Amino acid sequence: MKLIQWIVVPIMLATLCVSATSAHAAAEEGVAVAIVYDTSGSMSEPVKDAAGKSSPKYLIANRALVAIANRIQAFATNGAAGSPRNIHAGLFIFQDGGPHVALPLSPFKAGAFITWAQAFSLPTGGTPLGDTLNAAGHAVLNSNLTRKHVLVITDGMNTIGSDPATVLAKLQQEAGQKQTSVAVHFVAFDVDAKVFAGVKKLGATVVSASNESQLDAQLEFILEKKILLEEEEPPKQK
Repeated sequence: MKLIQWIVVPIMLATLCVSATSAHAAAEEGVAVAIVYDTSGSMSEPVKDAAGKSSPKYLIANRALVAIANRIQAFATNGAAGSPRNIHAGLFIFQDGGPHVALPLSPFKAGAFITWAQAFSLPTGGTPLGDTLNAAGHAVLNSNLTRKHVLVITDGMNTIGSDPATVLAKLQQEAGQKQTSVAVHFVAFDVDAKVFAGVKKLGATVVSASNESQLDAQLEFILEKKILLEEEEPPKQK
């Protein structure tokens, strides 16, 4: 019996070591970003656009999503020595009172995001923000890319399902168990940023924008300084 134990135990330890090494080796340098895009009914309400005229928030956000896609595309194709960067992206929206995967997290294709943004025209329903954050967060947590981000563009507080702060705390716990991390960034569009004080206390980036110019500036800040690069202070609003 002892002889069997002496043989089996080293084999088990060796297997565990190989498994851990394989899991570590599976991680790839790159950025995984899941975008949570508010498609609730309130996104049809107007705010000032770049020209100072009233425009539905969803049209402004659609244009912002196109700009995001173009910026990520430029970043992805401008790597060191001309080699492309490894970027995975997905789009998560609200549908039937819950989260819906509009574009699954996968190797980034700007055209898919642009096509979706140009076609979206019917904001409706409530705001299952926490549940959609949960879906987007798990998508990036399951990615093997080293840098994991969730970008939330929303004009209102959670009205259906789980509280976003509760969800974020659980995502952070799961990330710790996987020996990784996930960064979450909220853009409060035409809503008081204090609504998201709970997630801010947990370390999420929270910035506000009340019109198209501010939305563009805040998204540029998050993309350039948090997701694609990384710095600290948001730009001052005009």
